[in-house]
Amino acid sequence: MEIRLEKFCKSFGPVKVIEDLDLTIGDCEMIALLGPSGCGKTTTLYAVCGIHRVTSGRIWFGDKDVTALPPQEKNVGVVFQSFALYPHLSVYENIAFPLRIRKESAAEIERKVREMAALLHMEELLERRPGQLSGGQQQRVALARALVRKPEVLLMDEPLANLDAGLRLEMRSEIRRIQQESGCTSILVTHDQVEAMSMCDRIALMNNGKIQQIGSPDDMYHRPENKFIAGFIGNPPISFVDGKVEDGCFVAQGLRFELPDHVKQSSVTAGQSITVGVRPEYLQPDSGAPIEGEVSFIESQGREVLYDVTLAGGQVLRSIQRCALDCAIGDRIRWAIDTEAVLFFDERGLRI
Repeated sequence: MEIRLEKFCKSFGPVKVIEDLDLTIGDCEMIALLGPSGCGKTTTLYAVCGIHRVTSGRIWFGDKDVTALPPQEKNVGVVFQSFALYPHLSVYENIAFPLRIRKESAAEIERKVREMAALLHMEELLERRPGQLSGGQQQRVALARALVRKPEVLLMDEPLANLDAGLRLEMRSEIRRIQQESGCTSILVTHDQVEAMSMCDRIALMNNGKIQQIGSPDDMYHRPENKFIAGFIGNPPISFVDGKVEDGCFVAQGLRFELPDHVKQSSVTAGQSITVGVRPEYLQPDSGAPIEGEVSFIESQGREVLYDVTLAGGQVLRSIQRCALDCAIGDRIRWAIDTEAVLFFDERGLRI
């Protein structure tokens, strides 16, 4: 089921939350609405669901205009952050609830609930109540309840936010598996870039009610369209250094290197202020354009070690290493940047 939002706008009184948003989600695709709190991603999800009334614009499911339809008239399944299970009902009855509302036969309800329980590997939990389940098990029940009615569209609003780190990792792969097996067109709302990048075919990164960029996780990481996207995607985050163009080089206090050909061939001019973005994996001790600085922070994360290197001008670059290096906080080091992998941004924050 293809979903299309055309010139979608949503206001709450005088406050415009979403303005002229266009988005197409392909049949069987899973897309993430990713962005900081308040960017409009949950508002967009609730409009697709029918919980929020659209101020203007159109929402289409395939060739059907569903803009004005209430939730009960749209064939959508919704999974909320809070699980929203009925505590007095068994797991079986929680999953069966949407089918009973549709007045399906007892035999059909039995078949569909058992089928969904098998899909989510929770057959042994059907007689328990939500209070007897772990967070991950409750999330499975919420997902089963959303999918049991065979929705054309699956909507998930921060479904992993209440789980601990280990369960989040497990449920990321589980939700992706189930979505692919069910073939359900899906929208995931999240502020967690790792969830978006690991679970979804594409990401729509939002800020201030607008989509900044839509693309694959690889596109968002390696080819961000602006500085905001580059800074939001990536963990550890990218480092930015402000400088100027001089004699075909990028120059900042404590950093100077020749511009790559694609930047030289762009519209940059001598004396122009630009910003470079250096991802942590592209600052290494060996080959590339040399930089000098002082190690100002070291953090071991087990299999990786993070280093902050402060340049003469006070700007900081981050580096990620597979093992600890022979240096300590306060040491002067001479490392190197892979300038072919550096991202360049103009004064407006657009990638060059």
